[in-house]
Amino acid sequence: MDLGVREIITFISSGKDYAKSIGFYVDMGFGLEWSNHEISSLKLGNCRFFLQNYPSEWMHGNFMMALEVENVDDWWTKLSSLNLESKYEGVRLKAPQDYPWGKREIHLSDPNGVLWHISSDIRK
Repeated sequence: MDLGVREIITFISSGKDYAKSIGFYVDMGFGLEWSNHEISSLKLGNCRFFLQNYPSEWMHGNFMMALEVENVDDWWTKLSSLNLESKYEGVRLKAPQDYPWGKREIHLSDPNGVLWHISSDIRK
């Protein structure tokens, strides 16, 4: 019996504007592996997710993703330079902050309100 696991992938709703959501993630640095009018596969390093062309109101403010990175401050430099908040309606970006659970995190809400915790480990 082989119960090995290879990957876990989540599906994220694009909100009302599928093309704009794809553009948001590409601007963030995700590569578009493939796409059709219903779903897209976006990948960054060994991480990927599916973006659905579906305007889920439930996801808005109720869904979170965690992206562990090597250097959250470098990510802050990149993300803050992209002007995502002015380019994409609904996007919010919060500067890095240290948390008692040993993470330094950026909080980023995508165009559909999915909250991304982009973090690196600060525990020594």
